[in-house]
Amino acid sequence: MCYSAQVYADYRKYERYGGKLDFKSFVQVFWERKKNGDLMKVMPKAMADAFMLPRNEGEQEVKNAVIEAYRSVSLVLEKELAEQTERLVKAEAVLASAKPTKKAANDQRIAKTKIDAARAKLEELATLAKGEGYGRIWPGHYAPVLIRDPATGERLIVPMRYRARPIGWTEADEKAKPGCYNARKDSLRTVWKGLFGYQHGVVVASRFYESVSLHNNQHRQLAPGEREQTVEIAFTLEPHQDMILACLWRYVEPEGDRPGFHGFAAITRDPPPEVQQAGHDRCIIALKPENIDTWLEPDPHNLSSSYAILDDPLDTYYQHELVKKPGEEE
Repeated sequence: MCYSAQVYADYRKYERYGGKLDFKSFVQVFWERKKNGDLMKVMPKAMADAFMLPRNEGEQEVKNAVIEAYRSVSLVLEKELAEQTERLVKAEAVLASAKPTKKAANDQRIAKTKIDAARAKLEELATLAKGEGYGRIWPGHYAPVLIRDPATGERLIVPMRYRARPIGWTEADEKAKPGCYNARKDSLRTVWKGLFGYQHGVVVASRFYESVSLHNNQHRQLAPGEREQTVEIAFTLEPHQDMILACLWRYVEPEGDRPGFHGFAAITRDPPPEVQQAGHDRCIIALKPENIDTWLEPDPHNLSSSYAILDDPLDTYYQHELVKKPGEEE
């Protein structure tokens, strides 16, 4: 399972593959994030900041929606800052009294942590994303996806949630089986029927991450009494190059007060030897650049051609390294 990836969040990268921005979808996503006040929780900042230098009216409209979403986030963070500051003042007053309490000490610790986090997010909010436009996503996060519009045949760059809802599934089904951010290659004709062969997309990434059992990574059995631990591993291509990930996508229609949304799932296969050696049993599928056109224009009556592309991924080596946790020594 590809549980996280470093994706190219700047839509301009996708324009190199012939994609045009779906302005309406981007505006809708950012306005929805404004309403929820959760932009920074579900979207790489680089994806929003890509619109800060608009080139046309459409991009300016998206920028306006981004700014409004940022304002909403700022209000949420400022409210959090005020509430936690008040909590901290009350806790420190108790601790300075003749009868300090364990609750006050706990409130002081939590308030300081939340104040630092809110200030850091406010600082991040005011700073343009740096680097080459990459942003890390997890299931439920949004990323640009390049697709072929089934109605017009036009290539579009669409913001999509990293979790697709298979045809026939309800929101309850999705909550019961939250792993539908990946589509196993051996379930494309069953679970993903109606999307495979019809609605293909690609996501451009620089690396992907997996959570694996420590003992599997070390090629050993659990010791008696040992609890299972997990470690995070980052995979990159050697030699370094973009990963053009094969995906399926679907648009879920609005229901009640819930807005419609696009969602995508990355297709996975059995792992190559080096990924298996690292302790993981699945791997994303990086397409060969020359197969992108055929992948984006599938023939539902000739699924073998799509399978042939998946069976012939980019011939490369997946270099891997353990991701160190904050505070760990280099």
